[in-house]
Amino acid sequence: MKFYFAPLEGITGYIYRNTHHEVFGGMDQYYTPFVSPSSNHNFKSREKKDVLPGSNKGTPVIPQILTNHGDEFIYTAERLLEYGYAEINLNLGCPSGTVVSKGRGAGFLAKPEELDRFLDEIFSGIDAPISVKTRIGKDEASEFTELLRIYNRYPICELTIHPRLQTDMYKNTPDWDTFAYALENSKNPVCYNGDINTLEDYQRFAECFPEVDRLMIGRGLIANPGLVREIQTGQKITWPEIMDFADRLYREYRNIMPDNPVLFKMKEIWFYMSRQHSQPDKIWKKIKKTKRLSEYENVIRLFRSIN
Repeated sequence: MKFYFAPLEGITGYIYRNTHHEVFGGMDQYYTPFVSPSSNHNFKSREKKDVLPGSNKGTPVIPQILTNHGDEFIYTAERLLEYGYAEINLNLGCPSGTVVSKGRGAGFLAKPEELDRFLDEIFSGIDAPISVKTRIGKDEASEFTELLRIYNRYPICELTIHPRLQTDMYKNTPDWDTFAYALENSKNPVCYNGDINTLEDYQRFAECFPEVDRLMIGRGLIANPGLVREIQTGQKITWPEIMDFADRLYREYRNIMPDNPVLFKMKEIWFYMSRQHSQPDKIWKKIKKTKRLSEYENVIRLFRSIN
């Protein structure tokens, strides 16, 4: 089984990716939070820093692009290929309202004819592997039949399917029936993404789909950064490991960020990681209430004594 770390905007930047790779390993690929090209084709400074080769030394990374304009995708992909990346990922899965309102991400799925023309343009214009991360439709699962016909027209090197609708956001249950249809009918290799949060989730999925040999995990890995290790070896993550990982991230963020962004970043991460404790609400509430780094550090010192 190949394991991929899904991108999560605001969390899985290069510091998080590099730190996770050094501490836990086990991932075949990490995907960057999406690069969203502007009309003048320039990278935002934050996006550029995240994809520069020097920011990702030793970590296997695939950059992701979010756009519905073929020329923007081609220009950005060419710059990324110049940086040395061997594959480019297209985001057709982001369900965010601000993204969807612009007809990008999962919003693009509602316009299959435009999507078909877009894919024809980028596959004609880029001589490099292009993978796609998609949802199964915007409003109805029945949309996926036509979407898969479109995907099958192109040499997508890997089709990652999150079997939810855009309107589901992250609610409801992934549609495994539609995913099974994709496995049977896709001409391109298929990867699964969606609600693999525990070893038991993985085992249920593997029992239902033993033929699947690639898996993308996002929030489950943020909550339990040792999840893939547990799947591979049975070794569960410990509370001291959680604390050491958080401390390491904290030090790395402090090297490059002012205090307030560091505190915000750590709160985002602890929102998920606190679930590894037997009293997650107690842990999260104390961190959430901190307003200064000194307060955060005091809370963390307290947590080190809690098992």
